[in-house]
Amino acid sequence: MSTAIPAASEAPAGHGSESSTTPPARRRRRGKVGRDRINRPATVLLMVGALAVLVPLFVTVNMSLKTTEQAVDGNAFSLPSPFTLSSFVEAWNLTNFPRGFAISIFITVLAVAGEILISALAAYAIVRNWDRRLFRWSFFYLLAAMFIPFPVVALPQIQLTGMLGLDNPLGVAILHIAFALAFNTLLFTAFLRTIPIELEESMRMDGAGTWKVFWRLILPLLGPMCATVGIFAFIQSWNDFMMPSLIISDPSLQTIPVLQNMFQTQFSNNYNIAFASYLMAMAPAIIVYLFAQRWVMSGLTQGAIK
Repeated sequence: MSTAIPAASEAPAGHGSESSTTPPARRRRRGKVGRDRINRPATVLLMVGALAVLVPLFVTVNMSLKTTEQAVDGNAFSLPSPFTLSSFVEAWNLTNFPRGFAISIFITVLAVAGEILISALAAYAIVRNWDRRLFRWSFFYLLAAMFIPFPVVALPQIQLTGMLGLDNPLGVAILHIAFALAFNTLLFTAFLRTIPIELEESMRMDGAGTWKVFWRLILPLLGPMCATVGIFAFIQSWNDFMMPSLIISDPSLQTIPVLQNMFQTQFSNNYNIAFASYLMAMAPAIIVYLFAQRWVMSGLTQGAIK
């Protein structure tokens, strides 16, 4: 009994000494890890990247608020004095902004809806039939199409759209859907592989068909990825210059980026009007991205984490 009592008393003492020394060590490790999280080279690169975006944006806004005399003084960073919005009014009238805006919205809405729906259907068919050779090779075919840039097939596309009567905004929207199909299908495929097949089997046991399973189950689960694809499609379609300029034959049906080309003349000095027009053209894309950027990140990370 006399020997057991000291042993019992030593055990708590030893345990207490270990517990008393462990928390400071843990605190020191946590503090060291916290300090090591600051990546100075990455921070510097991010600051340089932010300045590369913010400085041109400041110049654009600053020049658009100047008069013509102030815009040609050679100092883009001088503040406008006085502030004026006349440049926006002139740019609105010169480019016929309402018509160009409506045409750009028409093409963008069709492209966004078509890319989400067609790419989701294609990815669903490929993932759920991966064991079949036709679907598997179709996926590889789409991946190969990602390496074909539009300028390589520009001339055949111009001839084909002209023969089919699609040398108009509708043809541009269809081409946007077709050229984005490979990348969007790749995104949807990666996300669909994380959805358990048991969810579909439970619906099929209740009598649901393939279309009902897709519309009621798969498409709602693809919500984050649909938002990501939709935002990418909006920005790409809204800012596209090459495809509308080559495909649309009627100058009165051109999009806003093509209409901005009237300011790229050699002898033009209406810099304030040009910058005002550029600012109006890029404002919708900036606003959409600012409101929807969280869905872009969540859609890209959820498929990887799951």
